[in-house]
Amino acid sequence: MQARSPFGYRGDMNPRIGVIGAGHFGRFHTLKLKGRGLSGLHDPNPSRAALVASEAGTEALALDALIDRSDAVIVAAPTSHHFALASRALEAGRHVLVEKPIVATLEEADALIALAARKGLVLMVGQIERHSAAIRTLRAECAGRRLRALEAVRVAPFRPRSLDVSVVLDLMIHDLDLVLALTGAELAGVEAVGGRAVSEQTDWAVAHLLLTDGTRATVTASRLAVGLERRLRALGPEGELRVDFLARTLDFVAPGGAQPMEQLPGWGVTSRSWVEHDSLEAEHDAFRAAIAGAHPYEADGRAGRAALDAALRVEAALSVRA
Repeated sequence: MQARSPFGYRGDMNPRIGVIGAGHFGRFHTLKLKGRGLSGLHDPNPSRAALVASEAGTEALALDALIDRSDAVIVAAPTSHHFALASRALEAGRHVLVEKPIVATLEEADALIALAARKGLVLMVGQIERHSAAIRTLRAECAGRRLRALEAVRVAPFRPRSLDVSVVLDLMIHDLDLVLALTGAELAGVEAVGGRAVSEQTDWAVAHLLLTDGTRATVTASRLAVGLERRLRALGPEGELRVDFLARTLDFVAPGGAQPMEQLPGWGVTSRSWVEHDSLEAEHDAFRAAIAGAHPYEADGRAGRAALDAALRVEAALSVRA
C-alpha cells in the first residue's frame, strides 16, 4: 500500500472513499456513497460483500486492495475490530471515519488519536446525531443558555442487531455525547442502574451524571420498548426547553416567550420545528470537508473518546451495582 498526501488530491472535495464492513451500517454507508466517490467495499464474508457491492454498483475487494484504491475509508465493522482496521488505514495514509463507538478501550482511542495526529490525517467518529437537523436546531437554541439539569430518553423496540455491545454503547452513547456537547463540561461522576433481559449484554440502563460545571443529567436507554421514544428536557435559570425528536418539536418556556402564559405572567412559550435532512449524507459531506481542510470538524477523535469514556464509566457503574 502506498501512503498518500492527506490534502490536495482530486479537487479536495472529491476523495475516493472505501467502506470496510458490509453489515447493517456498512450497507447504508455504501449505498449512500454510490455515485459519490465510492471506491469499493470490503467484508470478510465474501457473499455478503458481493451482495452489497452489487447493490451499490461497486467492487468487493480484499482489504489491502481497498485501502490502496482509496483516499479515505469508512470503518463500519464490529467495535472490536475498529482499532485494527482504522489504524491500518491511517498507517497507509488514509483518512478515516469510524463508526461509533470509536474503539473498544480508552487506550485504543488514545493510540488512534495520536496516530492520526502524527500522520496529519482526519479521524472522524460516526456520531451521526451531530449531523442531524434536530441537533443543529437544538444546539442553536441552547447557545448562550445556562443548562443546569438535563433529562434524555432514547428507547426502541428490540432488534436482533448491534448485540455485540450493550445498550449503553449502542443507544445511550448518542445522548451522552449530546450532554457533553451541549454543556461543554466534562464528566465528574456517574451512578447507574440497568440489566440484561433478552441478550448477553445490558439491554436497559438509566444513568445519573454529574458534570464538572455542576450540571446534572439523567439519561435513559432501552432496546425493550413497545415503540420509539426520543425526548430531551433541559432546565436552567432562563427557563425550560423540551424536545420531542420524533414529533420534530422544540418548546422553550421562558420570560418573554412568543405565546404568553396566562398562569405565568411575563413568561411564554416559543416553539420551533425543523425539516429533517439526510443525516448520513450530511455526515459524509462533513467528512469530505474535513479532508479538504475544514477544521475544527464535528465528532473528531477527541469527541469520540469523550463519549466512549462516558459510556464506559456508565458500564462500570452498572457493574458496581450488580
